[in-house]
Formats: sequence, C-alpha cells, structure tokens
Amino acid sequence: MIRSFTGELVEPTSKFNKNIMFSSQTDEWETPQDIFDALDKQFHFTLDPCATPENAKCAKYYTKEQNGLFQSWGGESVFVNNPYSDNTKWVKKAYRESKKPDTTVVMLLPSRTDTRWFHQYCVKGTIWFIKGRLKFGGQENSAPFPSMVVIFPTINKQKVRSQSNSGTQSETGAEV
Repeated sequence: MIRSFTGELVEPTSKFNKNIMFSSQTDEWETPQDIFDALDKQFHFTLDPCATPENAKCAKYYTKEQNGLFQSWGGESVFVNNPYSDNTKWVKKAYRESKKPDTTVVMLLPSRTDTRWFHQYCVKGTIWFIKGRLKFGGQENSAPFPSMVVIFPTINKQKVRSQSNSGTQSETGAEV
C-alpha cells in the first residue's frame, strides 16, 4: 500500500496509481510546434507516420487508418510522436526502419527509462533528455511526465555540436 496525495491508502497496481503515473484523457499528444521546428531545422523531416490531417507536421503523413506501423519509412527523414499507449511497437518499428538506407528516425517519447522498450531499442540510438515538462498542443497544463528525443541511427555527437552550437531552446523553455 502507498499513500496518495490526499492521504488515502492505495494499492500500487490500482487504477488510481496508473492514472497518476501513466495516463491522460487522450492517447494523442500533439507535438509542440516550437519543439518540432527546432528538430526539423536539423533533420529536415519528410514523413510523419502518426498523424491526423489536423496535426500532421509533414506534407507526407500516415493516419491511424493508414497505420504507419505497416508502411515503409525507407529513404525518409521521419518525425514520430506516436500514441503513447503503444510505445513498444513504435520504437521497435523506428529502430528497424532506421536500418534502411538514407533513413533517419527522430522520436518524441515519454522519458520512461525503466521500460523494456527503452533498454531494448532507445539505448541503441542517440538520446536527448528534455529539460522540464512539455506543454503539448491543445493542453492547458504541462504533461504529467518528462520527455526525451531518441534518434535512430545513432548520430555523431561532434556533428550535432557543430550544427547546433547555439543550444536550441524552445519557447516553452525546454532545451532540445
């Protein structure tokens, strides 16, 4: 048993605890435009495989109905902000697609370093932890979790320093 913020004793596996730690009322977190712009400036994205027509960040995108998990990303510079309930499938797909020639995949993810998908795949890429909590599009408050950017394949750190010497900072104060 653990004690909640209200003083109530709660089972660690209860719905209450999961709601506090890992959920929101939606599975879709629209990417903050300033975060996307800072990343796009460096990676020149050509594909958004997890989009709706209203929030697509690239001219080429896949909707839920088209299911980006079943599409090829080969030869693209891909920006992924997937539904967070499905991180394992999307991170695995991103890692595998990044093995294709001329394919770079950049993911905006919740920073959950204690998960299997983080240790199986994310550690094989370049990880940038975002300082602070992001305020996703259309949300009144900041996210209830920290975020990170994962880049596949791993990028040369010296190349990144020379391209982004200014230490790009978003409007929300998050450094990317």
